[in-house]
Amino acid sequence: MFTKEVYVARRAALLAKMRAAGEKGIILLIGNAEAPAQYKDNCYKWRQDSTWLYYIGLDEPLMAAVLDIESGAETLYANDVDIDDIIWMGPQPSVRSKAESVGIGLTQPYSMLDTDVHAAQNIGRPIHYINPSRYFNTLRLMQLTGKENVADGASAPLTEAIISMRLVKQPEEIAAIDFACDLGYEMHSAARDAIKLGIVEQDIVGKMEAVALAKGWGVSFPTILTQHGETLHNHGHAAVIEPGKLMVIDAGVESNEHYASDFTRTYPTSGKYTTKQREIYQIVYDCNELAFSLAKPGITYRDVHLATARKMLEGLSALDLVHGDLDEMVAKGIAGLFQPHGLGHNMGLDVHDMEDLGENKVGYDPDQTRAKQLGLGSLRMARRLVPGHVITDEPGIYFIPALIEKFKKEGLGYDFVNYAKLESYYDFGGIRIEDDVLITADGARRLGSRRLPASPDDVEASMQK
Repeated sequence: MFTKEVYVARRAALLAKMRAAGEKGIILLIGNAEAPAQYKDNCYKWRQDSTWLYYIGLDEPLMAAVLDIESGAETLYANDVDIDDIIWMGPQPSVRSKAESVGIGLTQPYSMLDTDVHAAQNIGRPIHYINPSRYFNTLRLMQLTGKENVADGASAPLTEAIISMRLVKQPEEIAAIDFACDLGYEMHSAARDAIKLGIVEQDIVGKMEAVALAKGWGVSFPTILTQHGETLHNHGHAAVIEPGKLMVIDAGVESNEHYASDFTRTYPTSGKYTTKQREIYQIVYDCNELAFSLAKPGITYRDVHLATARKMLEGLSALDLVHGDLDEMVAKGIAGLFQPHGLGHNMGLDVHDMEDLGENKVGYDPDQTRAKQLGLGSLRMARRLVPGHVITDEPGIYFIPALIEKFKKEGLGYDFVNYAKLESYYDFGGIRIEDDVLITADGARRLGSRRLPASPDDVEASMQK
């Protein structure tokens, strides 16, 4: 948790934004509940709702809060422990003391939430809530509001206000993300140092996640570690490490404060890239560097994505894998054949920050429209950059046989793609390089105190150690 003053200021700013938008009524925030894995006392690992963490900070289950837009009154709804709880958990701080620790003056038992919300409804006061990501919260909102489809009733003004605040990271958040990135550096270094021919991939995953659990909350998303990088989200780790392969490791740490890191590196399993691997790796590295050099206030990340797509096609053209006018290839989406994902996404309390509130709402400005084109259409962050944005820079090149064959069968890109030569890359795999980036007043900086080796020479040198 941060200091009490941080949460008080955030809630005050949220109420001020709602008043400035001409809104009335109450804001309803619901924290997560524990979710049983098999039976009610054996639950999935506890994780609090991120918007709740941002405004309330209390990292415990079964809590809710109501913020009165007109009066400014704030009420925390939670239950004090009873003797049965104490037997299993020991004595716990009172709800009142927890409320005071985050600057909330009023408390009520959790059961009073229904009474108070229904009382507000009965006199016609609007109930502002955000789209829930957990099933429990969906059920609670159905009970509280009487709506069968709670997503349709989510408050657009509240959603916009929350996104506007959480998109621009405060100094204490940046420090927390820097720390998560330092843990990510340790985790990825442990993975790189553990790569040995003949061992099972799961052995490396275990060493990585030991770092995450020893020094943080755990991983920020399920670890991707694979010698089949052409499968973008390959979560299977049963393969034995073979010589001459490329190992894509995409993983991050979630700190105990619940801020995320997200890095990707691609290693040669034998310690050195083959000529063919190095050629493609160099293109991806150049794209990563270009994106970082372009990222600054005022430019849209959509334009950065398109610039890196052009750089990628330029490199592939030099290898005679594509040919033709670069700008025309970019316009026609040829880059999507090799990079079917976007350049990056927002990051913070969620590794894909706030996408539960609506990917387009979070990643696109009101004057932007999401493309349908392969690759560009998967861009999760397209906004005009401002200081305080935290984004990922993650270009990649993948040779996905099924996708290439689909393009070929449908007659797509024949004016530009050398399909005959591409057949020799069907066993190549994929390469991705990802850094976490903070937009500053005059440019950008990579988050964390150290950058993982990224150039082909530096990667090979790090593996020789």
